Amino acid sequence: MIGEILSVTFITGLIGAMMRMATPIIFAMLGEIITERAGVLNLGIEGIMLMGAMTGFLVTLSTGSLWTGVFAAALVGMVFALIMAVLVVYLGLSQHVSGLGITLFATGLAMFIYRLYFGSPTVPPIVKPFSRIEIPLLSKIPILGQGLFHHYSLTYIAVLLIPAVAILLYKTKVGLKIRTVGENPFAADTVGVNVNLTRTLCLVAGGALMGIGGAFLTLAHQNMFLLDVIGGRGWVAVAMVIFGNWDPVKGAIGALLFGLVDGLQLRLQGLGLHVSFDIFLMIPYVITIIALIGVSRRASVPAALLQPYRREDKGG
Repeated sequence: MIGEILSVTFITGLIGAMMRMATPIIFAMLGEIITERAGVLNLGIEGIMLMGAMTGFLVTLSTGSLWTGVFAAALVGMVFALIMAVLVVYLGLSQHVSGLGITLFATGLAMFIYRLYFGSPTVPPIVKPFSRIEIPLLSKIPILGQGLFHHYSLTYIAVLLIPAVAILLYKTKVGLKIRTVGENPFAADTVGVNVNLTRTLCLVAGGALMGIGGAFLTLAHQNMFLLDVIGGRGWVAVAMVIFGNWDPVKGAIGALLFGLVDGLQLRLQGLGLHVSFDIFLMIPYVITIIALIGVSRRASVPAALLQPYRREDKGG
Protein backbone atom coordinates (compact mmCIF):
# COMPACT_ATOMS: atom_id res chain seq x y z
CA MET A 1 0.00 0.00 0.00
CA ILE A 2 2.85 2.41 0.85
CA GLY A 3 4.27 1.80 -2.60
CA GLU A 4 0.98 2.79 -4.22
CA ILE A 5 0.75 5.98 -2.15
CA LEU A 6 4.29 7.01 -3.13
CA SER A 7 3.77 6.24 -6.81
CA VAL A 8 3.85 9.02 -9.40
CA THR A 9 0.31 8.16 -10.50
CA PHE A 10 -1.06 8.48 -6.96
CA ILE A 11 0.76 11.77 -6.25
CA THR A 12 -0.25 13.33 -9.57
CA GLY A 13 -3.85 12.28 -9.04
CA LEU A 14 -3.79 13.64 -5.50
CA ILE A 15 -2.51 17.05 -6.63
CA GLY A 16 -5.21 17.21 -9.29
CA ALA A 17 -7.89 16.22 -6.78
CA MET A 18 -6.63 18.90 -4.38
CA MET A 19 -7.13 21.60 -7.01
CA ARG A 20 -10.60 20.35 -7.97
CA MET A 21 -11.79 19.99 -4.37
CA ALA A 22 -10.45 23.43 -3.44
CA THR A 23 -11.99 25.30 -6.39
CA PRO A 24 -15.57 25.82 -5.10
CA ILE A 25 -14.24 26.63 -1.63
CA ILE A 26 -11.86 29.25 -3.06
CA PHE A 27 -14.69 30.97 -4.94
CA ALA A 28 -16.93 31.00 -1.86
CA MET A 29 -14.11 31.94 0.52
CA LEU A 30 -13.10 34.94 -1.61
CA GLY A 31 -16.72 36.06 -1.74
CA GLU A 32 -17.03 35.75 2.03
CA ILE A 33 -13.77 37.64 2.63
CA ILE A 34 -14.95 40.58 0.51
CA THR A 35 -18.24 40.56 2.43
CA GLU A 36 -16.73 40.23 5.91
CA ARG A 37 -14.04 42.82 5.23
CA ALA A 38 -16.93 45.27 4.84
CA GLY A 39 -18.36 44.23 8.21
CA VAL A 40 -21.04 41.71 7.20
CA LEU A 41 -21.06 37.99 8.00
CA ASN A 42 -22.99 36.13 5.30
CA LEU A 43 -24.12 32.78 6.68
CA GLY A 44 -26.40 32.48 3.68
CA ILE A 45 -23.33 31.19 1.85
CA GLU A 46 -24.39 27.52 1.88
CA GLY A 47 -27.82 28.33 0.48
CA ILE A 48 -26.43 30.74 -2.11
CA MET A 49 -24.01 28.07 -3.32
CA LEU A 50 -26.88 25.57 -3.57
CA MET A 51 -29.00 27.99 -5.59
CA GLY A 52 -26.00 28.72 -7.80
CA ALA A 53 -25.48 25.00 -8.35
CA MET A 54 -29.12 24.42 -9.23
CA THR A 55 -29.54 27.54 -11.38
CA GLY A 56 -26.34 26.89 -13.31
CA PHE A 57 -27.44 23.32 -13.93
CA LEU A 58 -30.98 24.20 -15.04
CA VAL A 59 -29.89 27.05 -17.32
CA THR A 60 -27.17 24.91 -18.90
CA LEU A 61 -29.64 22.06 -19.39
CA SER A 62 -32.10 24.48 -21.03
CA THR A 63 -29.67 26.45 -23.20
CA GLY A 64 -26.84 24.00 -23.80
CA SER A 65 -24.37 26.73 -22.82
CA LEU A 66 -22.13 26.14 -19.81
CA TRP A 67 -21.02 29.76 -19.58
CA THR A 68 -24.62 30.96 -19.66
CA GLY A 69 -25.20 28.63 -16.72
CA VAL A 70 -22.24 30.11 -14.86
CA PHE A 71 -23.50 33.64 -15.52
CA ALA A 72 -26.98 32.68 -14.29
CA ALA A 73 -25.47 31.15 -11.14
CA ALA A 74 -23.57 34.38 -10.45
CA LEU A 75 -26.75 36.38 -11.05
CA VAL A 76 -28.86 34.32 -8.64
CA GLY A 77 -26.07 34.60 -6.07
CA MET A 78 -26.22 38.37 -6.42
CA VAL A 79 -30.00 38.36 -5.97
CA PHE A 80 -29.86 36.36 -2.75
CA ALA A 81 -27.00 38.51 -1.48
CA LEU A 82 -29.10 41.59 -2.23
CA ILE A 83 -31.90 40.12 -0.11
CA MET A 84 -29.34 39.65 2.64
CA ALA A 85 -28.28 43.28 2.22
CA VAL A 86 -31.84 44.53 2.65
CA LEU A 87 -32.23 42.49 5.83
CA VAL A 88 -28.95 43.30 7.58
CA VAL A 89 -27.69 46.56 6.05
CA TYR A 90 -30.91 48.53 5.67
CA LEU A 91 -33.23 46.89 8.24
CA GLY A 92 -30.47 46.20 10.75
CA LEU A 93 -31.55 42.63 11.50
CA SER A 94 -29.24 40.03 13.03
CA GLN A 95 -26.61 38.88 10.56
CA HIS A 96 -26.55 35.40 12.10
CA VAL A 97 -30.30 34.90 11.93
CA SER A 98 -30.70 36.50 8.50
CA GLY A 99 -27.89 34.44 6.98
CA LEU A 100 -29.19 31.16 8.35
CA GLY A 101 -32.67 32.16 7.19
CA ILE A 102 -31.34 32.75 3.67
CA THR A 103 -29.70 29.31 3.70
CA LEU A 104 -32.88 27.58 4.88
CA PHE A 105 -35.02 29.47 2.37
CA ALA A 106 -32.63 28.79 -0.51
CA THR A 107 -32.43 25.10 0.37
CA GLY A 108 -36.20 24.76 0.36
CA LEU A 109 -36.52 26.79 -2.84
CA ALA A 110 -33.89 24.71 -4.62
CA MET A 111 -35.72 21.53 -3.65
CA PHE A 112 -39.06 22.96 -4.79
CA ILE A 113 -37.77 24.16 -8.18
CA TYR A 114 -35.91 20.91 -8.86
CA ARG A 115 -39.00 18.83 -8.06
CA LEU A 116 -41.13 21.20 -10.14
CA TYR A 117 -38.91 20.63 -13.18
CA PHE A 118 -38.04 16.96 -12.79
CA GLY A 119 -40.33 15.40 -10.19
CA SER A 120 -38.55 12.52 -8.47
CA PRO A 121 -36.53 10.87 -11.26
CA THR A 122 -34.90 7.50 -10.63
CA VAL A 123 -32.01 8.62 -12.85
CA PRO A 124 -30.99 12.28 -12.37
CA PRO A 125 -30.74 14.39 -15.55
CA ILE A 126 -27.21 15.29 -16.58
CA VAL A 127 -25.39 17.94 -18.61
CA LYS A 128 -22.18 17.76 -20.59
CA PRO A 129 -19.68 19.30 -18.13
CA PHE A 130 -16.72 21.57 -18.76
CA SER A 131 -13.75 19.88 -20.35
CA ARG A 132 -10.34 20.16 -18.79
CA ILE A 133 -7.83 22.50 -20.41
CA GLU A 134 -4.22 21.46 -20.65
CA ILE A 135 -1.73 24.32 -20.47
CA PRO A 136 1.02 23.75 -23.07
CA LEU A 137 4.53 23.02 -21.77
CA LEU A 138 3.56 23.46 -18.10
CA SER A 139 1.35 20.38 -18.20
CA LYS A 140 4.38 18.34 -19.30
CA ILE A 141 6.33 19.02 -16.09
CA PRO A 142 6.98 15.65 -14.41
CA ILE A 143 4.61 14.79 -11.52
CA LEU A 144 3.33 18.36 -11.03
CA GLY A 145 2.34 19.13 -14.60
CA GLN A 146 -0.83 17.08 -14.94
CA GLY A 147 -1.80 17.80 -11.35
CA LEU A 148 -1.53 21.59 -11.57
CA PHE A 149 -1.99 22.48 -15.22
CA HIS A 150 -4.71 20.18 -16.54
CA HIS A 151 -7.93 21.55 -15.10
CA TYR A 152 -11.28 23.16 -15.80
CA SER A 153 -11.34 26.79 -16.86
CA LEU A 154 -13.18 27.69 -13.64
CA THR A 155 -10.29 26.29 -11.60
CA TYR A 156 -7.83 28.56 -13.41
CA ILE A 157 -10.20 31.51 -12.86
CA ALA A 158 -10.41 30.73 -9.13
CA VAL A 159 -6.62 30.67 -8.86
CA LEU A 160 -6.29 33.98 -10.71
CA LEU A 161 -8.91 35.57 -8.47
CA ILE A 162 -6.78 34.96 -5.37
CA PRO A 163 -4.14 37.63 -6.18
CA ALA A 164 -6.80 39.78 -7.84
CA VAL A 165 -8.87 40.01 -4.65
CA ALA A 166 -5.72 40.53 -2.55
CA ILE A 167 -4.66 43.43 -4.79
CA LEU A 168 -8.19 44.87 -4.66
CA LEU A 169 -8.27 44.82 -0.87
CA TYR A 170 -4.73 45.92 -0.09
CA LYS A 171 -3.46 47.93 -3.06
CA THR A 172 -6.43 50.02 -4.23
CA LYS A 173 -8.50 52.91 -2.90
CA VAL A 174 -11.61 50.75 -3.25
CA GLY A 175 -10.04 48.12 -1.01
CA LEU A 176 -9.07 50.75 1.55
CA LYS A 177 -12.68 51.95 1.65
CA ILE A 178 -13.94 48.39 2.10
CA ARG A 179 -11.53 47.68 4.95
CA THR A 180 -12.29 51.01 6.63
CA VAL A 181 -16.01 50.28 6.50
CA GLY A 182 -15.33 46.91 8.13
CA GLU A 183 -13.08 48.36 10.82
CA ASN A 184 -14.62 51.75 11.60
CA PRO A 185 -17.73 52.64 9.60
CA PHE A 186 -18.13 55.97 11.44
CA ALA A 187 -14.65 57.06 10.33
CA ALA A 188 -15.44 55.90 6.80
CA ASP A 189 -18.63 57.96 6.81
CA THR A 190 -16.70 60.99 8.05
CA VAL A 191 -14.42 60.92 4.98
CA GLY A 192 -17.38 60.56 2.62
CA VAL A 193 -17.67 56.80 2.13
CA ASN A 194 -21.24 55.55 1.76
CA VAL A 195 -21.12 52.73 4.33
CA ASN A 196 -24.40 51.04 3.48
CA LEU A 197 -23.77 51.16 -0.26
CA THR A 198 -20.27 49.76 0.20
CA ARG A 199 -21.57 46.89 2.31
CA THR A 200 -24.32 46.19 -0.20
CA LEU A 201 -21.92 46.10 -3.16
CA CYS A 202 -19.55 43.80 -1.25
CA LEU A 203 -22.41 41.47 -0.41
CA VAL A 204 -23.51 41.38 -4.05
CA ALA A 205 -19.98 40.78 -5.34
CA GLY A 206 -19.47 38.07 -2.74
CA GLY A 207 -22.79 36.48 -3.65
CA ALA A 208 -21.75 36.26 -7.30
CA LEU A 209 -18.58 34.36 -6.36
CA MET A 210 -20.53 32.04 -4.06
CA GLY A 211 -22.99 31.29 -6.85
CA ILE A 212 -20.15 30.46 -9.24
CA GLY A 213 -18.61 28.21 -6.60
CA GLY A 214 -21.88 26.30 -6.45
CA ALA A 215 -22.12 26.09 -10.24
CA PHE A 216 -18.66 24.53 -10.41
CA LEU A 217 -19.99 21.51 -8.55
CA THR A 218 -22.76 20.79 -11.07
CA LEU A 219 -21.06 21.94 -14.28
CA ALA A 220 -17.50 20.69 -13.80
CA HIS A 221 -16.86 18.58 -10.71
CA GLN A 222 -20.07 16.65 -11.40
CA ASN A 223 -22.55 16.80 -14.25
CA MET A 224 -25.80 16.63 -12.29
CA PHE A 225 -27.65 18.37 -9.49
CA LEU A 226 -28.25 16.68 -6.16
CA LEU A 227 -29.79 18.34 -3.11
CA ASP A 228 -26.69 17.57 -1.05
CA VAL A 229 -24.25 18.64 -3.77
CA ILE A 230 -22.75 21.45 -1.66
CA GLY A 231 -22.00 19.09 1.20
CA GLY A 232 -21.10 21.76 3.76
CA ARG A 233 -18.54 23.47 1.52
CA GLY A 234 -20.09 26.84 2.31
CA TRP A 235 -19.39 26.36 6.01
CA VAL A 236 -15.88 25.19 5.17
CA ALA A 237 -15.38 28.42 3.20
CA VAL A 238 -16.40 30.46 6.25
CA ALA A 239 -13.93 28.43 8.31
CA MET A 240 -11.19 29.13 5.75
CA VAL A 241 -11.84 32.87 6.09
CA ILE A 242 -11.03 32.56 9.79
CA PHE A 243 -8.14 30.18 9.12
CA GLY A 244 -6.65 32.70 6.70
CA ASN A 245 -7.20 35.62 9.08
CA TRP A 246 -9.39 37.39 6.49
CA ASP A 247 -6.56 37.34 3.94
CA PRO A 248 -7.28 35.95 0.44
CA VAL A 249 -3.89 34.27 -0.02
CA LYS A 250 -3.84 32.64 3.42
CA GLY A 251 -7.47 31.61 3.04
CA ALA A 252 -6.67 30.02 -0.31
CA ILE A 253 -3.82 28.08 1.30
CA GLY A 254 -6.35 26.77 3.82
CA ALA A 255 -8.73 25.83 1.01
CA LEU A 256 -5.94 23.97 -0.79
CA LEU A 257 -5.03 22.10 2.40
CA PHE A 258 -8.68 21.10 2.81
CA GLY A 259 -8.76 20.06 -0.85
CA LEU A 260 -5.60 18.02 -0.32
CA VAL A 261 -7.06 16.13 2.63
CA ASP A 262 -10.40 15.70 0.86
CA GLY A 263 -8.63 14.40 -2.23
CA LEU A 264 -6.52 12.10 -0.08
CA GLN A 265 -9.53 10.48 1.53
CA LEU A 266 -11.02 9.84 -1.92
CA ARG A 267 -7.79 8.29 -3.16
CA LEU A 268 -7.44 6.16 -0.03
CA GLN A 269 -10.94 4.80 -0.56
CA GLY A 270 -9.77 3.53 -3.93
CA LEU A 271 -7.03 1.47 -2.29
CA GLY A 272 -9.60 -0.88 -0.79
CA LEU A 273 -8.68 -0.31 2.86
CA HIS A 274 -10.92 -2.08 5.37
CA VAL A 275 -12.08 1.16 6.96
CA SER A 276 -15.63 2.54 7.15
CA PHE A 277 -16.57 4.86 4.28
CA ASP A 278 -17.91 7.39 6.81
CA ILE A 279 -14.53 7.60 8.55
CA PHE A 280 -12.92 8.74 5.30
CA LEU A 281 -15.62 11.38 4.77
CA MET A 282 -15.07 12.76 8.28
CA ILE A 283 -11.33 13.26 7.94
CA PRO A 284 -11.26 16.66 6.09
CA TYR A 285 -13.83 18.23 8.42
CA VAL A 286 -12.18 16.94 11.60
CA ILE A 287 -8.83 18.32 10.47
CA THR A 288 -10.51 21.65 9.62
CA ILE A 289 -11.93 21.90 13.15
CA ILE A 290 -8.56 21.10 14.69
CA ALA A 291 -6.85 23.71 12.50
CA LEU A 292 -9.43 26.35 13.44
CA ILE A 293 -8.88 25.70 17.13
CA GLY A 294 -5.19 26.32 16.58
CA VAL A 295 -5.55 29.61 14.70
CA SER A 296 -8.70 31.16 16.19
CA ARG A 297 -6.86 32.69 19.16
CA ARG A 298 -4.68 34.86 16.94
CA ALA A 299 -7.43 35.78 14.47
CA SER A 300 -7.82 39.53 13.80
CA VAL A 301 -11.54 39.91 13.25
CA PRO A 302 -12.66 43.08 11.40
CA ALA A 303 -13.67 45.38 14.26
CA ALA A 304 -17.11 46.26 12.86
CA LEU A 305 -18.05 42.73 11.78
CA LEU A 306 -21.66 41.93 12.78
CA GLN A 307 -22.28 45.57 13.75
CA PRO A 308 -25.12 47.32 11.90
CA TYR A 309 -24.42 50.92 10.94
CA ARG A 310 -26.82 53.76 11.58
CA ARG A 311 -25.68 57.26 10.69
CA GLU A 312 -27.82 58.72 13.50
CA ASP A 313 -25.72 56.72 16.00
CA LYS A 314 -22.58 58.51 14.89
CA GLY A 315 -22.66 61.17 17.50
CA GLY A 316 -23.71 58.79 20.29
